[in-house]
Parts: sequence; C-alpha cells; structure tokens
Amino acid sequence: MKQDKNVLGGPLLACSYAPLTGFMRDGCCSTGPNDSGRHVVCAKVTQEFLEFQLRMGNDLISPMPQYRFAGLKPGDRWCVCASRWLEAYEADVAPPVYLEGTNQTALEIIPLETLLEHSIV
Repeated sequence: MKQDKNVLGGPLLACSYAPLTGFMRDGCCSTGPNDSGRHVVCAKVTQEFLEFQLRMGNDLISPMPQYRFAGLKPGDRWCVCASRWLEAYEADVAPPVYLEGTNQTALEIIPLETLLEHSIV
C-alpha cells in the first residue's frame, strides 16, 4: 500500500479523529477512486465557511448519523472537497488549512501558493 503524501511532499498526517474525518472516515484526507468529491483539504472550519457551504447547498452543520456525521462547528478540522474549498476561497471565505494533513492531490485543483496563504500549524 502506497503512503499518501501531503502538499509539502512529506507523509500525509492525520487531520482529525474528533470529529472523525476523511472520505474513508480514518482521520486522514486520503482519497481513492470512489471519492468523486476529492475530500483532500484539511481545513479548520469557520462559521463563515460553514454558512457559505450551507448557502451553496452543502450542509456541514446538521448531523447525519447514517453517515457517522455529527455536524461541524467552528474550529473543527475536516477534510473538505478541494473544489468546495477553492469555491470558498474565490468568495473570500476560505478556512485555514493544515498543510501536513492536506493530500497532495489537492494541488491538481488548488495552487500551492494559494494554500500557503491560508496555512496554519
């Protein structure tokens, strides 16, 4: 099994175990052929981002137990879709990003310089 890399070229670190994130619900922003949304950006969600996503039809706030999803609150780390993050960036509401937890495949959609502008440790 290959080791996923982050956008800095190092090993992909966990994004969050509480709440449990990742397309595979393994805590990491890993991706695979079934992940059509590319849940690869490890973000620290903000109220502004959550409200923007809700307006765009992507409800990240409401619990959905059938998907083991408790709903997000500001400050949670979450693997967000690269295209959704970029959409928020273009609307000036992009949340901060943990680069070491962001999968390198995000770079196919978002330039590294853009992610660096929003990086946090």
